[in-house]
Amino acid sequence: MGIMKKKTDDRKEDPYLQGAIEAIVFASGEPVSIERISQVLEVEPELLNPQIGLLMDRYNRKGRGIRLVELDGYLQMCTDSQYSQVVRKTLEMRRNTPLSQAAMEVLAVIAYNQPVTKAYVEQVRGVDCGAVINGLADKGLVEERGRLELPGRPLLYGTTPAFLRCLNIHSLDELPPLPHQKEESDEETTKEE
Repeated sequence: MGIMKKKTDDRKEDPYLQGAIEAIVFASGEPVSIERISQVLEVEPELLNPQIGLLMDRYNRKGRGIRLVELDGYLQMCTDSQYSQVVRKTLEMRRNTPLSQAAMEVLAVIAYNQPVTKAYVEQVRGVDCGAVINGLADKGLVEERGRLELPGRPLLYGTTPAFLRCLNIHSLDELPPLPHQKEESDEETTKEE
């Protein structure tokens, strides 16, 4: 559910709704679904979207330290990336260790094929991936998405809003196409010509 971008003067401001949205997202500290905000405020998402757009316009101006971002139907407040060094230094944060090649491969398999089982990931990679999946879950990049209706009821895994935030994308649709998808797209373009 993308937030429709309209001219500010096309949207009527509702200070109460904007304040409520802002308070919910700020207090949460984690992504909050627009659907959940809609339920809590007892307002249709179509009425929230213009207010969210106005809030985003206000927060996402150049020179502001805080941004309001939409991540595949979820809202979250975060700091502007241009201030990451001063925030990290102030909070004495250590830089996260980069993901290993194995973790990147597992993450790619999950992102492009979700929801998937551990067995599927292992079949694609050809090696045990249990520890890598657990590490990605600990970092908040993947999560359990239920169970498959098969004997043993294996867990299904998918990516999280934190994964989108780390890649600085709003939805999985923005992931680059896989090489075979790009070739198929090129072939279809050639056939149409």
